[in-house]
Amino acid sequence: MNIEQTEALIGLSSRFLMAAFILYNLAFIVFGISVLGKRWSNREPKEHERHWGNIGLGIALLGFLTQAAFTGLRWAASGHIPVANLYEFLTFFGMMIVLAFILIYLIYRKPLTGLFAMPLAVVIIAYGAVFPSEVKPLIPQLQSIWLYVHVTLAALGEAFLAVGFAAGLMYLLRTVNFQDPSKSGRRKILGVELTLFTLLTLISFIVLVFAFRGAGYHAEFLQTTVETDSLGQEFEVENVVEYTLPPLIKPHHSEIIEMQPFLGIQQPWFEAPGWMQGVNAGRKLNTIVWSLLAGTILYALIRLIIRRPLGVAVSPIMNGIDEHDLDEISYRAIAIGYPIFTLGALIFASIWAHQAWGRFWAFDPKETWALITWLFYTAYLHLRLSRGWQGEKSAWMSVIGFLIIMFTLIGVNLVIAGLHSYAGV
Repeated sequence: MNIEQTEALIGLSSRFLMAAFILYNLAFIVFGISVLGKRWSNREPKEHERHWGNIGLGIALLGFLTQAAFTGLRWAASGHIPVANLYEFLTFFGMMIVLAFILIYLIYRKPLTGLFAMPLAVVIIAYGAVFPSEVKPLIPQLQSIWLYVHVTLAALGEAFLAVGFAAGLMYLLRTVNFQDPSKSGRRKILGVELTLFTLLTLISFIVLVFAFRGAGYHAEFLQTTVETDSLGQEFEVENVVEYTLPPLIKPHHSEIIEMQPFLGIQQPWFEAPGWMQGVNAGRKLNTIVWSLLAGTILYALIRLIIRRPLGVAVSPIMNGIDEHDLDEISYRAIAIGYPIFTLGALIFASIWAHQAWGRFWAFDPKETWALITWLFYTAYLHLRLSRGWQGEKSAWMSVIGFLIIMFTLIGVNLVIAGLHSYAGV
């Protein structure tokens, strides 16, 4: 395949991804009509919910097939399944969330789950679009059949866990008493608010990146790092680090090549600490700071407008919903996702690691956090099945578990250097 054909396939695949993204948003709107519109519909509430829920399911399924076409076209253009970097993996992860939602919906027929699962898939895909989308050859260690098995099963398992998170969060919004003045009540309200704040931080960062990207913001630094050769001799290496967000934090031991002023900021405020390894460490830390700033500002603006906690504003949507159904959906989704995740993220990953690196386990940061995730969900299932942790306790664990997954997928790549850091470039 020549360069022109490859570029044509990539361009066509991008249009399919955009179409899928639009369809997912449309499905979310239809599920919203299914859940909220039944109060004003002339039909019986259950008939209205079922009618619009089926339409939403059809649109979600069409979006999934459209994104599957994106995956196939990009696969044909690159010669490998598109899961080799954060752009590819996060878009694939978003597609798996839609697939997991469709399967769970076909079992329980609860349109309300689409009201939370579809936006989650949309946010994940949009976040993936923040990262470089260029098709590049696989590094030698990734050229293995185990790439297909390990990554796809890990993504599918995490997708079911994400649906479990969505149902768990809905359960908390349905059952938490936001008027409870007790210490325990305030802790629950704070927990819900922190979860919603985390989601807002992710959304605001996506908007921020595309805004600066559209404005053409650019900054460059020349960073000098010290490396060691095979003989133990130290030598200096100079690298150019590019920023697309205004650099509040510059790379460690670097000088400005180019920096556009922003809101009077003409110099970085801080320098990244030396213990943050890797050429992109400063830029990644800068990304985290901007994410927290943008999320805090957006949260504060919403609170200023609605004049109450976000959980209080969202919880009325849950009125009339059977919390037992939400608890059951969350548990079943996690029960399905857990063995799939175990196979993909641990067992097959260890086999691939032995083939690629000559060892089954090396406590690489991504491996360690994958193990932490697995142990957490193991505890979830143990406590639910043997200790009767159902309802609220189970819902809190489903929420915390997914936050651990997101840190494993994103935080580890942005913060900690390791064998999987190639995915965070």
